[in-house]
Amino acid sequence: MSIEVNNESSIPVDETALLRLASYALDQLHVHPDAELAIVLVDEAAMEQLHVQWMDEPGPTDVLSFPMDELRPGTEDAPTPAGLLGDVVLCPQVAEAQAQTAGHSTLEELLLLTTHGILHLLGFDHAEPEEEKEMFGIQRDILVGFAMSERRRPA
Repeated sequence: MSIEVNNESSIPVDETALLRLASYALDQLHVHPDAELAIVLVDEAAMEQLHVQWMDEPGPTDVLSFPMDELRPGTEDAPTPAGLLGDVVLCPQVAEAQAQTAGHSTLEELLLLTTHGILHLLGFDHAEPEEEKEMFGIQRDILVGFAMSERRRPA
């Protein structure tokens, strides 16, 4: 997997945890090992600019996804072809506020948002109730599986 994490924000983030999660998620979704993904962390002003430019909505948001080759999840027998998956853009300041409201760490919120963004890159959406149920179920399964794999990881 070619996964690049670039923290352009002023907030320190555990980039290796985001990298491990992204690798785990792409593996679980049977994405080709040569697929490329970029995760970019930006400050609120940059996220607000992207949010207005691409979604025509004011204010910063937590995560935006920019798919490239419109790849879809594969299967064990037929993985996704290699290609450019796209970019996931995160805003740590928004994630931090959401984490406080949710009662968990900022890192946990960033892991959730990264998973959410990757699923959007692979064509998942949550506009309709059935889509939301499917996407959030996969998101939960990935996060739970990742947390379990992290517990087994040597320190």
